[in-house]
Amino acid sequence: MNIMDFNVKKLAADAGTFLSRAVQFTEEKLGQAEKTELDAHLENLLSKAECTKLWTEKIMKQTEVLLQPNPNARIEEFVYEKLDRKAPSRMNNPELLGQYMIDAGNEFGPGTAYGNALIKCGETQKRIGAADRELIQTSAINFLTPLRNFIEGDYKTITKERKLLQNKRLDLDAAKTRLKKAKVAEARAASEQEVRITQSEFDRQAEITRLLLEGISSTHAHHLRCLNDFVEAQMTYYAQCYQYMLDLQKQLGSFPSAFLSNNNQSSTTPVQSVSSPSVLASTSASLPSVSNSMLTSGLSELKSSSGSRKARVLYDYDAANSSELSLLADEVITVYSIPGMDSDWLMGERGNQKGKVPITYLELLN
Repeated sequence: MNIMDFNVKKLAADAGTFLSRAVQFTEEKLGQAEKTELDAHLENLLSKAECTKLWTEKIMKQTEVLLQPNPNARIEEFVYEKLDRKAPSRMNNPELLGQYMIDAGNEFGPGTAYGNALIKCGETQKRIGAADRELIQTSAINFLTPLRNFIEGDYKTITKERKLLQNKRLDLDAAKTRLKKAKVAEARAASEQEVRITQSEFDRQAEITRLLLEGISSTHAHHLRCLNDFVEAQMTYYAQCYQYMLDLQKQLGSFPSAFLSNNNQSSTTPVQSVSSPSVLASTSASLPSVSNSMLTSGLSELKSSSGSRKARVLYDYDAANSSELSLLADEVITVYSIPGMDSDWLMGERGNQKGKVPITYLELLN
């Protein structure tokens, strides 16, 4: 027998098998043929696998949206991945904002309060952008890749074996149908032999499929470890961002007069050193009941005298160390100045508690 004859016979056999399965499937749908049902355990495993696949896809896609909200950027990354090429490096949103702030600060003058503050904010935004890149990279490796490997690897294998099981089941039921229709003893014997063979093939394929499906429990355990890695990456990212912003807030605190005279400064005038943790934007709004001139004169009088004044706290403040006093908004404390003290700070007292407090958090009372 030559190769061509063999191929023709094989094609004919495959066509006959396909036709037999199609007829059996159609008759089952029409209720004209019996169907061998899978055992309950196998059905439960199949249902669990489908559920795992469905939710894994949804979680994976939404995680991608979370890490990269820009759909165009996601499409670009997908295309480069399929082409097995590295996507061009571009600034992310925090990095771009940071660069704009730095450029604006240099344009306005690093020696001005506003220019200096913009540069500090820009540098912090760029650090946040770098942390964002690290989160995306770590999450892609430790979380998204294992989920994608399951969808594109393990589940595809399960789908393939499940399809084979379906075909073996159709072959078995078609053989059973032919056995029922066989009238001649010789035909019945041949049909019985066919049923035994197809039953054995079906049982073997059911066992293979069952073993694969039972691996879903291991998949869940693996994905749980990956989920822990993802949460840890997010914790690291948010902790970094919080620390960056906390450091920035402390850098931006300054004596109000320095901020108020910002427009009168030349670009070469050094900015007053900043150490109090308050934002400049909040500073301008920190005087709801007294004028700027009244506050400035009041502070000057307090610093030049040895007396004390009552002051209302404008914002909550957490002490950075043991030398400072934590504050709660709207409480009233006693404040006074001591020789050699930084101009941005006063000494504050509340009962038997004492410590440095930032001036920008206070409103002096009459």
